[in-house]
This record gives sequence, C-alpha cells and structure tokens, in this order.
Amino acid sequence: MSRPDTGIIHHDLPSPYIPHTCGLLHLPRFIAKAKKFVKGELGASYQRNYKKGFDRFLCLHLGINPDDVESIVRESSDDAEIDRRLTEILPEDLKVAKWNRELVQKGLSPMGRDALESAKRKMGIEDREDLMTFADMIEFDEERIL
Repeated sequence: MSRPDTGIIHHDLPSPYIPHTCGLLHLPRFIAKAKKFVKGELGASYQRNYKKGFDRFLCLHLGINPDDVESIVRESSDDAEIDRRLTEILPEDLKVAKWNRELVQKGLSPMGRDALESAKRKMGIEDREDLMTFADMIEFDEERIL
C-alpha cells in the first residue's frame, strides 16, 4: 500500500512508542528499519529519514554512531546476536527516562510545533489537532492512528 504524499507504508515497522527490552523507545523501530535497509527493502520515503530524525537523535543520546547499529544488523545472524552486540556498544547508563521523555515530546516546543504544523500542511491534515508530536505523525502515517 502507498500514499501519494509519503510513498510506500511499512505497516510492519514497530511504533516509535514500543520500547526495546532495555527500555528505550524507538530502538526496535530503528533496528527494524536497519534490517529492511540492509536487505534493500526500505521504502524511499523511509530512506529519507533513515539514520536521521529519531534514529540520529537516539544515537546522539546514546553516544553511538548510527552506522555502527546498521553494521551490527548487517553482520548479525539473528535478533539475539543483534541485542548482544548492541549491548557491547551501548553506554552503561542508557538514561532511559530522559530519552523516552524527549521522544514523546518531540514537536511540543515552539520550534517543534512550527515544524509539525508544516508537516501536517504538506500532508493535507492541518485540522488534526490530535496529532501533537512527531511520533504521533509516524503513527498516523502508518495507519495506527486513523
């Protein structure tokens, strides 16, 4: 399925609101996008923000390189190996609460609200007051919020 404004929709990607077993929101989504990317299956509209946006913000928070996450996904044989190898590069203190709070609030600052409203206008949904954050926009785009 595709939408003219965003291209292909990957309904199988985890919500940014789903935590990894370590507690970090968005990490399962980044890993899932990396899996698709290394197989050449990540849609063009997703490639535009792959290792950017939330992916990059998460890596900045953790002090790791998004390319390292991609390499781990590419070189690992299964999810257990991905998790084991990620543990080797992640900091001891993940600051889970700090990251999770930041993620769920992206789009609530004055500058964020302006960017969010611009994105809504481009999608023709400027009347959607229930879409208050960028994570909400992802949920809407992937049809988890209708």
